[in-house]
Amino acid sequence: MDRDALKRAAAERAVAEVTSGMVIGLGSGTTAEIAVALLGEKVAAGLQIMGIATSERTASLARSLGIALTDFAAHPQLDLAIDGADQVELGTLNLIKGLGGALLREKIVAAATRRMIVIVDQGKLVPKLGGQTPLPVEITSFGWPSTLERLAAAGYRPILRQTGGQPFVTDGGNHIADCAIVTIADAARLQADLHAIVGVVETGLFIGMAAKVVVGGPQGVEELTR
Repeated sequence: MDRDALKRAAAERAVAEVTSGMVIGLGSGTTAEIAVALLGEKVAAGLQIMGIATSERTASLARSLGIALTDFAAHPQLDLAIDGADQVELGTLNLIKGLGGALLREKIVAAATRRMIVIVDQGKLVPKLGGQTPLPVEITSFGWPSTLERLAAAGYRPILRQTGGQPFVTDGGNHIADCAIVTIADAARLQADLHAIVGVVETGLFIGMAAKVVVGGPQGVEELTR
């Protein structure tokens, strides 16, 4: 099976847990978009749900598929969130997210949901977070060179993400510093240290947020729980 097929198999398993009446957090990224597309098919067949999108791109996709969108003013707590991840740490199910640039909204949704299901292909599983996958850190656009210097001084080797030769801008109007960290031995401590740096808005570390990880692999779909 190719990677897209593995992603779809995992997405199908996660979407099977959605029932009418639910408010769903709609994730961002290629794998999450497969889940949104599958939800669109179910909505067309009669499923009644409302969604809160983690990015403008996801919101646009959901609208095109007929998925009704809502907001936190109407629904401060969600029933279920379905999202992807860039890395999943075996055992803890801690995550690195944010390579798609939507980490702040993704974390707000993850913090507001009763359950978060993460869908990945087998290649996203790692014994320890870090390594070849950078850790995205969302920083304010105001004063970003100073924030980047502070991150560098702390040893995180940040690179400002760019697109078209210009700093990448998130849906919230911020920038992203991709930090190269060989091994994240203590994710909670790293998160606290990063939040202590002036100019840091949020990190791509999702600690203790995933209730279940659905993994698409060559041998089929596997479910991991904490």
